[in-house]
Amino acid sequence: MNKKKIHIFDTTLRDGEQVPGCKLNHSEKLKVARRLELLGVDVLEAGFPISSPGDFKAVEMISKEIRTPIICGLSRAIEKDIEVAAQSLKYAKRPRIHTGIGTSHEHIHYKLNSTPEKIIERATRAVKYAKSFVEDVEFYAEDAGRTDNAYLAQVIQAVVNAGATVLNIPDTTGYCMPNEYGAKIAYLRDNVIGIENCILSTHCHNDLGLATANSIAGIENGATQIECTINGLGERAGNAALEEVVMVIKQRYVEQFQVDINTKLLNSISRLVSESMSMIVQPNKAIVGENAFAHSSGIHQDGVIKRRENYEIMDPSDVGVDQSRIVLTARSGRAALAYRCKDVGVDLAKDELDILYPAFIELADSKKEVVTSDLLPLIKSNLGLRA
Repeated sequence: MNKKKIHIFDTTLRDGEQVPGCKLNHSEKLKVARRLELLGVDVLEAGFPISSPGDFKAVEMISKEIRTPIICGLSRAIEKDIEVAAQSLKYAKRPRIHTGIGTSHEHIHYKLNSTPEKIIERATRAVKYAKSFVEDVEFYAEDAGRTDNAYLAQVIQAVVNAGATVLNIPDTTGYCMPNEYGAKIAYLRDNVIGIENCILSTHCHNDLGLATANSIAGIENGATQIECTINGLGERAGNAALEEVVMVIKQRYVEQFQVDINTKLLNSISRLVSESMSMIVQPNKAIVGENAFAHSSGIHQDGVIKRRENYEIMDPSDVGVDQSRIVLTARSGRAALAYRCKDVGVDLAKDELDILYPAFIELADSKKEVVTSDLLPLIKSNLGLRA
């Protein structure tokens, strides 16, 4: 069975950087871009060049140095935006201009003060103008998630006819349910002539916590590019998290889809982005959170100690984590205590464990976590010369 290639489009340096407080300087952007190249992303959206001189310079710097992925610059469906994006990308080995406009009733009437007909005209004109600078032009239909499917198909047909090579169908407000978003992608696939010659792309936001699920629903229904960010950074509640969509594909769709991401670098790039942007990764974040491979319940700890797969569907090393963690708390059992005592060189006999365990529970009740440095004093005070 031939696997379908899924292109990973990283927008950490554009959509991710729009998070308040996450602005990076040029050297920080370049450092992250280098790591994204090593990670193996197919497309790197380097910024929104017209938004500021600093963003223009960052896109230009990245275009000069980063050679493997496609380098993408964002623009609105405005000629000046497109001109500036093209100028910032002039050194890129593989440049892409990403241009677009809102297509939902809300955006057309209340944001753009326009009409459906005029939006199609502007979209077509923008794509044609971008094509005069670069061959690879991606069109985004902003707020496609809330756009009527029949009208959305008209817009997409127009930009396909104008020469768009990539078609971005954003759930900009995180509104769609997975079945709705998947059906939207399928509708376009079935109703736009020539769409098979383009890359159909997802760009899902996480307002209802569905960005990853919607992205996967998109590829299930014909999309072949996922737009995402490291740690799920992005406007409001964020974007689809790169580490999540990649590992969903690696774990659950290994026979159908292929992604060319070096997953062993996921943990380290998560840490780099977190530190660079001063944005803490929530401890229970999937894949890269501090607790993603940590176990504190006695039942879970006993199961993991016996066989890791009892409670872990991924090998930690596959995402760059050294090993699972057995965390000692008041919920931990004897198996976990004995296991962790081996870390300090003490292999407890059963009778010794029976003596030590009540003292451990008493200590654990007074602390949130019993750490490694607590173990030798605990053993010595309860087992004497044994330690």
